[in-house]
Amino acid sequence: MTVASGLRADCARCFGLCCVAPAFAASADFAVDKPAGQPCRNLDADFGCGIHPQLRERGFAGCTVFDCFGAGQRVAQQTYGGRDWRSAPEQAAQMFDVFAVMRSLHELLWYLTEALRLGPPAELAAQLSAAQAETDALAAGSPQDLLALDLDEHRAKLNVLLSRTAELARVRGGADHRGAVLVGRDLRRVDLRGANLRGATLIGADLRGADLARADLTGADLRGADLRGADLSEALFLHQAQVDAARGDRQTRLPAGLDRPAHWSALPLTPRRTRRR
Repeated sequence: MTVASGLRADCARCFGLCCVAPAFAASADFAVDKPAGQPCRNLDADFGCGIHPQLRERGFAGCTVFDCFGAGQRVAQQTYGGRDWRSAPEQAAQMFDVFAVMRSLHELLWYLTEALRLGPPAELAAQLSAAQAETDALAAGSPQDLLALDLDEHRAKLNVLLSRTAELARVRGGADHRGAVLVGRDLRRVDLRGANLRGATLIGADLRGADLARADLTGADLRGADLRGADLSEALFLHQAQVDAARGDRQTRLPAGLDRPAHWSALPLTPRRTRRR
């Protein structure tokens, strides 16, 4: 199995770790408070979600936008060899902590895989491949090794490579909005082609009809952003959870490999622009 093939969540091979390990705070994303390490009230005996088809309607929109990047099944099947936290309660707390580390490693693996797909120069590609192999080897470690890992140090080292890759891939002259707070901002007439939007907060931003060709969206917060009619087909480092958190329609163009969220179909289409005679 390639690294890339293991970076999509396979809930059937997991133990509902994302429904137990993290804490939920009652908000627009979660209908209830849930302490870390306590199973969600909707978790079934077979580790499935009892309200999965109605998560948004029942107030659990936050669950629909979470992506473990395949970390859940790796912890369940590889790190713990198929032994779940219910049958081995003495390992539960450790397993939940390991899941948090694994999720970070798998997210980094996803970014490294995407960086290599951009076709960087040979020297940089070799460095990215080496970083990918190193990160995958770390993810294959024992629970003790994973918990001893300095994630911040490893992430900082990889971010240098990822940033360099994005800079080479972006359209030259793109605006620099790295880390910008653009909550609710009207960006329909702003030139975002090749823009640096790494870590930008775009919650509720109006991006209708925007062209985001070769814009770097690493870590951009797109919760509630209006992407109706926007072109993200060539956006860089855009992952499924970001898309799921946003609003869009049939005219929104997405990169290959990303799915159009089911809840988008319930939204009105962007009116087509007509030419003035």
